[in-house]
Amino acid sequence: MIAAPDRMPVTRDFFARPVLEVAPELLGRTLVRTTPDGPIEVRITEVEAYAGEADPGSHAYRGRTERNASMFGPPGHAYVYFIYGMWFSLNLVCGEEGTASGVLLRAGEVIRGQELARERRPKARKDRELAQGPARLATALSVDRGLNGTDVCAGPDAPLSVLTGHPVHQDRIRNGPRTGVGGEGATHPWRFWVDGDPTVSPYRAHVPRNRGAGREGGRGGAGKTGRQAGA
Repeated sequence: MIAAPDRMPVTRDFFARPVLEVAPELLGRTLVRTTPDGPIEVRITEVEAYAGEADPGSHAYRGRTERNASMFGPPGHAYVYFIYGMWFSLNLVCGEEGTASGVLLRAGEVIRGQELARERRPKARKDRELAQGPARLATALSVDRGLNGTDVCAGPDAPLSVLTGHPVHQDRIRNGPRTGVGGEGATHPWRFWVDGDPTVSPYRAHVPRNRGAGREGGRGGAGKTGRQAGA
């Protein structure tokens, strides 16, 4: 049986490109989370690009560590990290193997498996809030560090995969500074979102934190000082 065009899997070649090409082209794609309870699908509406050792806002800015090793490829794998002792965030690795870069999935619309997502996000007042923000998205999809390094190009039975979906026309894509990024990376306009989409999360500028609190998300391990760190 031939899959419909929007149900075709995104190939590894898609991810094996510069992160600033991949990031905006992920908008409108369908992220599929396969769980024992059933699938949950999200239409991606907001992302942020992180360019590894060339990017002061990236976890890989200071090089490879045990924590960020998944960022160095191969492309088309998941990089999942725990931040501030509270949240997980999901990134998709891009670029050439051995060179760290990735796209933080910041928000999306749950288009399948809404009941499962609601069970995981009981505090969401409306369905548009289910995956509105990176921590909410990860929670709605039951993403944790156990999925770090998952091959999202491995096929439909993989716990995470990406389908072609309905790519957003460039006229509807907006970009600006990344949420919560401070220092030299604060001005990079590498956050991309679908204009006018209600699931996009509010922008928040960087607010300095107490260095003694929340070391999981602090600069010492990741090279980023932001409130919701990305790849």
